[in-house]
Amino acid sequence: MRAPRLRLVLTTTLFLAAGLSAQQMPPQPQSPTKGVVKKGKVPVSSEIIKVKLPKPAEADLTNGMHLMVLEDHRLPQVSFTIYIPGAGGYYDPADHPGLASFTAALMREGTASRTSDKISQELEVMAASLNATASVSGQEATVGGSSLSNQLDHLFDLTADVLLHPSFPDEELTRYKQRTRQFLTQTRAQPGFLAQEMFQRVVYGSHPASRVLATIPALDKTTRDALVDFHRTHFVPDHAALAISGDISMADARKLVESRLGAWKKADVGMPAVTDPMPISGSKIYFIARPSSVQTNLTVGLQAIERTSPDYDRLQVMNRILGGGPTGRLFLHLREEKGYTYGAYSGLTTPLHRGDWSASTSVRTEVTEPALRDLLAEINQIRDQPVTDEELADARRSMIASFALSLESPQTLLNYYVTMWRYKLPADYFDRYADRVSAVTKDQVRAMAQKYLDPARLQIVAVGDPTKVVDVLKKLGEVESYDADGKRISTQ
Repeated sequence: MRAPRLRLVLTTTLFLAAGLSAQQMPPQPQSPTKGVVKKGKVPVSSEIIKVKLPKPAEADLTNGMHLMVLEDHRLPQVSFTIYIPGAGGYYDPADHPGLASFTAALMREGTASRTSDKISQELEVMAASLNATASVSGQEATVGGSSLSNQLDHLFDLTADVLLHPSFPDEELTRYKQRTRQFLTQTRAQPGFLAQEMFQRVVYGSHPASRVLATIPALDKTTRDALVDFHRTHFVPDHAALAISGDISMADARKLVESRLGAWKKADVGMPAVTDPMPISGSKIYFIARPSSVQTNLTVGLQAIERTSPDYDRLQVMNRILGGGPTGRLFLHLREEKGYTYGAYSGLTTPLHRGDWSASTSVRTEVTEPALRDLLAEINQIRDQPVTDEELADARRSMIASFALSLESPQTLLNYYVTMWRYKLPADYFDRYADRVSAVTKDQVRAMAQKYLDPARLQIVAVGDPTKVVDVLKKLGEVESYDADGKRISTQ
């Protein structure tokens, strides 16, 4: 089978980035900039791209796992990822945040037949990679790797051993605790992390999505028995998916998977449950004291939508105009016009449950008040006034162009099908992406801002010097103050 070909319908030549090599560029017409509007130094096509994604071969295995294979024989390489719903930090015990991430991280540190060093040596000889990860708030764990196609049998032997027979040696757990304790301590000293942690806490409350990082007490209480129990209970194939891309056919992939993972038996469990966070009412300012800080980290946001919301694309267009990049209003106003910061951006987090929208920046302490006022003013403006025709056109074109460029590799293409599998999206969902984005109107952009960016529900988080920032924040509303460990303090 030939490599998958992405079908692009272009009525004019598209120059998407100045860095594209000559080999990557399509044939040039005599007038390469005809019908193109220049923005800065990079011409952007005024035409709409239409895409048709190549389809992977798919199959359901007897143990409940869904197999997706996207062939690409241009290079002798294969990449794969196993997605395991129910094995992420979302399902950590309430009193043990981080257990899923600890479990995943230690799976590669020894099995019943291989030590950590032996695993590393085998991977080095193969020039291959293998990793297992789980975030502290995500719904799934992943086990993934890559190798040359002639090493794939060996890599899958190793993958099956790591996935099915991790031994969680006590000595490796001790070393992991030492490394991770240092990492957690260093991370907690960063103002950006403190702002994110508080934002997640106030927006999501007691919901698992409020977790940003494991805690040192949770790390200290982790035992081998806890890791073994979590792995046995949560690492099951019933609703898992295996996505493979590269120099392999479906027939060979299925044979490989069934021979190596045939012992991974179905547990007959239901799809792990996911619930929305409780709505948060009211608006408040949360301050985290970081004495002598020369900057103030600001985060503003609120609960928004889940990935399956019908408003998803329209809200993304609105966000692109407001703060989705260096051409967004926040960046242009706070950096280019006022010089308050090196950057200001906004974005959406859209998991299976209701996620959030947030905007963030880091500004000099002395401009904390005007910067925050201007940030809030930009939110109000996109709610109150229509965006310009030029802003809308640029946002739609740049989103579609970015999407087209993201389809360069089979692995990225396959990731879109994983997204459709994960969120149960229609089979032609990404084929119609450009049409959906190009259909967004100015009225819809404003409607999205009015619907989701409600000032009465905005939560504001600031991290900075208490002697210089607290009184400024009190001019804007009620302030609750905390130390870097999240404990309530008085700053009166």
